[in-house]
Amino acid sequence: MSPHISAQPGEIAPIVLMPGDPLRAKYIAETFLKDAQLVSSTRNIYFFTGLYNNVRLTIGGSGMGCPSIGIYSYELYTQYNVECIIRIGTCGAYLPTINLYDIINAERAYSESTYANAAFNFNDDHFYHQGKAYAVINETANDLKIPVLTGPIHSGDAFYTTGKGLPEIATKNNLLAAEMEAFALFANAKLLNKTAACLLTVSDNIVTKQLISAEEREKSLDVMAKLALEAVVRM
Repeated sequence: MSPHISAQPGEIAPIVLMPGDPLRAKYIAETFLKDAQLVSSTRNIYFFTGLYNNVRLTIGGSGMGCPSIGIYSYELYTQYNVECIIRIGTCGAYLPTINLYDIINAERAYSESTYANAAFNFNDDHFYHQGKAYAVINETANDLKIPVLTGPIHSGDAFYTTGKGLPEIATKNNLLAAEMEAFALFANAKLLNKTAACLLTVSDNIVTKQLISAEEREKSLDVMAKLALEAVVRM
């Protein structure tokens, strides 16, 4: 067991899909996995291991923000021998041309976060996806005819702000959307020479003010989940 995950050795698979919401992890596991078993529920962050098309994988929540996914992904990589983590989350679009439910495969994540500097003395303001998962996701999406946007995203530390307009980091780097976790996940994977990718479904548009409900966030992201699962089969 690790400090924050109570699974026993061998109960976590080498590939992990990681939504932020533990209830979303529960829904995806119960909907798509065969013989799904709850292997950890410490702090009500659920991890389920089961089979998808005879491939064993784990689905578990990350919580919100760089510190939270930083802890969980680091422990998965270093204490459970996980080789690949694919974040499957939601985001807010920065461009009016991006629609609700559009899917983004993050090429790299920018952030003002001090996470990577405080943890590893990395001074970068962005990190790329790591390993082959990003390319496999794109290939899988093409084969399944699932439209996917690719490009840079923003991993912000603040969900609510009083600033005017889009943050400077977004306009300066032509970022597609905002979320809160990929930067730390990619930094951990870079440090540890592991694989990491981030798939996002647009749950709101920051420019047009459109949004989906909390229930839809939990249960209406099946296309993204299916894409991630099919990509795992190919890895």
